[in-house]
Amino acid sequence: MSRRQAPADARQALADALTAEYAAIYAYGPIGVRLTGADRRGARSAEAAHRARRDALVLQLSAGGGQVPADRAGYALPFPVTDRAEALRLAVEIEERTAAFWRAVLPVTSGADRTRALNALTDCAVWATRWRRAARVTPVTVAFPGRPG
Repeated sequence: MSRRQAPADARQALADALTAEYAAIYAYGPIGVRLTGADRRGARSAEAAHRARRDALVLQLSAGGGQVPADRAGYALPFPVTDRAEALRLAVEIEERTAAFWRAVLPVTSGADRTRALNALTDCAVWATRWRRAARVTPVTVAFPGRPG
């Protein structure tokens, strides 16, 4: 996932968010195998949250015969994940990237879609904070989650 132009409409923004959810789910595979204990349980919980959002988006976008972006067989990770520190770094990065896609949904939606986007953005921000804390990264929070940096 890279920086891109703002989506033109709600349907495109939600499709982009779905693509981000696919990538997040993929990333939690290499993340989880490098973690133990509470961190591994956290990775499973975060992955489950991304799976739930993916499933809800697939249903929503496919309603009425709409187009659903396909998941890819694999995604390029931004760096190799060979130890706990890199796994935590990737977890932070994937949550921040996913938050950016959900943030882009906010200005082009209203009602339930906007609420869903805000909840997803908040969830990603909370997970990124947890991962920063586990990695002992400071600051542990950012002022505007999902904001292009």
